[in-house]
Amino acid sequence: MTDQNLWYSPDAKKEAPRWACGLCGFGLFVYQSLDAIDGKQARRTGTANPLGELFDHGCDSISTVFVALSACIAVQLGYYPGWMFFQCFCAMTLFYCAHWQTYVSGTLRFGRIDVTEAQYTIMAILLLSTIFGPSIWSTKIPGLDMEVKLIPIGVACAVALLLAQANVSIIFTGGVGKNGSTVAGTSVLSPVIPFSMVLVPAFIIYQKSPQHVYEEHPALYILAFGLVAAKVTNRLVVAHMTKSEMDYMDWSLLGPTMLFLNQYFNTFVKEHYILWLCMLWVVVDLLRYCYQICTEICEYLRVELFRIPYPGGPQRFFPAVVTVPTEKNGKSEKKIHLSDGEDVVPLLQNEEHS
Repeated sequence: MTDQNLWYSPDAKKEAPRWACGLCGFGLFVYQSLDAIDGKQARRTGTANPLGELFDHGCDSISTVFVALSACIAVQLGYYPGWMFFQCFCAMTLFYCAHWQTYVSGTLRFGRIDVTEAQYTIMAILLLSTIFGPSIWSTKIPGLDMEVKLIPIGVACAVALLLAQANVSIIFTGGVGKNGSTVAGTSVLSPVIPFSMVLVPAFIIYQKSPQHVYEEHPALYILAFGLVAAKVTNRLVVAHMTKSEMDYMDWSLLGPTMLFLNQYFNTFVKEHYILWLCMLWVVVDLLRYCYQICTEICEYLRVELFRIPYPGGPQRFFPAVVTVPTEKNGKSEKKIHLSDGEDVVPLLQNEEHS
């Protein structure tokens, strides 16, 4: 449903219809509600397994991009391209850091103010845009030379700093592996490299573009790089589930590389065309990766992807499955992960399927 906002305001400057903002907010509410109860439903039906967790976090990694974009469009943040870039990539970075600290500590932690509260805040923003129209956020604050939209931006920055500090403190405290390493026995700083290969090129291409490709097409630009970040995050989730080392290179990085090389050779081709080509490549590569991962996990665990076993039928046995703790507001819970034994999905440790 977020696509409605992207369709009517791809530059985040045009005023999206109120009904589009309302539909987007309703879709986010439904998504958040289902995301909160999927674990209970899986345990109730006896289908809790690593595939479900990969689906959960995989969908979250993609929705993070769309939700951040929808919030920016709802307040017409395209008039502040730098802030829009910061807000969207900050959301992707925080999501990646949450799984980075999980890879280090072995425990997925949620604070008192975290992703759920952020989603409800965005719902409130979309609701206000539905009632009063997106232009309400461009109203000047009496006595101050600033627009109303800068208030949620400032609050978001403050919360982001607090969340980042919490994740970084856990990462630098040391991991649960040997000599303070990650669950895979690797350096606690190793996951910073794959994500830096997404974030740094995105910023450089944005700053150096002679044709202002980001300012002219911000939604497309953020979508392209956001899906690359989503795939890298999914690979980090898989690395944690299998307790294996995470590769630095990824085929999805070929898309940003095309943009970088085109700039290096004095924009031989219009950057807008290369950006669309990058987007197409990233989508195809992400779909291919998801299909291969899900197929091999299903074959290994002997489960079906979108079907629930008939009640009373033979019980499924999931080898190489263990429970790993999670924390929400200091309360311990359990999550299902693949174990670190010899029985792991072949694809997940095969470097050529990055």
